[in-house]
Amino acid sequence: MESPTTSEPGLQLSADELASVQKLQNSYGALKRELGKVIVGQEQVIEELLIALFCRGHCLLVGVPGLAKTLLVSTLARTLSLSFNRIQFTPDLMPSDITGTEVIEEDKATGTRALRYVKGPIFANAILADEINRTPPKTQAALLEAMQEHQVTAGGVQRRLPEPFFVMATQNPIEQEGTYPLPEAQLDRFMFNVLVNYPSEQEEFDIVRLTTAPRNVQLEHVLSAEDVLHLQELVRKVPVADHVIRYALRLVRQTRLGSPDTPKFIKDYVSWGAGPRASQVLVLAGKARALLQGRYHVSTQDIRAVAYPALRHRVLTNFNAEAEGVKTDAIIRMLIESTPHDADDAKVAAGLPKVFATKS
Repeated sequence: MESPTTSEPGLQLSADELASVQKLQNSYGALKRELGKVIVGQEQVIEELLIALFCRGHCLLVGVPGLAKTLLVSTLARTLSLSFNRIQFTPDLMPSDITGTEVIEEDKATGTRALRYVKGPIFANAILADEINRTPPKTQAALLEAMQEHQVTAGGVQRRLPEPFFVMATQNPIEQEGTYPLPEAQLDRFMFNVLVNYPSEQEEFDIVRLTTAPRNVQLEHVLSAEDVLHLQELVRKVPVADHVIRYALRLVRQTRLGSPDTPKFIKDYVSWGAGPRASQVLVLAGKARALLQGRYHVSTQDIRAVAYPALRHRVLTNFNAEAEGVKTDAIIRMLIESTPHDADDAKVAAGLPKVFATKS
């Protein structure tokens, strides 16, 4: 496969930063052990959530009810010493129910009245937006503004949200009656679309056995909010070789119609391809995954590993795909399989050799 890449000028990690990378790898193992006390399985989901967290991104979790999505998010917040709030989205939820509002407060001693701002549940480090597609677009937009700007505006005053700030929104893929699906432009604001699948038979056996017996789980704090902020800064310093960036670009650009390099299956099944934000997400998520694996460089394998959650909601299928039962994940899989990911693979496929010409 690939040899370790050298750092670009200005991106060499210091001794303290290398120690932080080691701490992150150790903490990743500790986090999985702590979450394993409460959550059975879902290791890939946990990894994708942590990648998004350390990239300052937000996640959309899609799965049927009863798969412990809420429990997973709340447990993760507890192990990271982060404040956590859950917001249940309903058709009558108003933006002020999320961001907060100003109330009139009277001083009983003087009789004077003044406006006082009461913070909403959005003022926490980790937010679970449960069933985000059940609330009208006006309320959805209030949440998405906070996600993008890390602030809310009320009464003409901008108020910063606590850092780190991480939103995990859930959607039920089954019940679509009476819902307000997020527009594609708003879906693009989520870094990852994480698919929460059914557990295996053994995992479901363990779930039933553990949850139907008395137990008292004590969770330990693995990282503090300050540690998370420091690691978020460290992620962006991870060096990336040019051929890895070009590989990420190649994956994304092939999803767009009208290009000479567009594969036939994209032309057959895709109505709209991924935008530039997808390329940014692939590279940034690849950096975080490399750190979680204890490496100081990004490989094309990291890009391939994060391609599904990064592209799942950014590649839009057409009527042909729906009629033939072709899902977005199948299109991403075909895209990965048809795109050479190292120099040897490029020679065999007789394609994209320039992508790997600068490989160190």
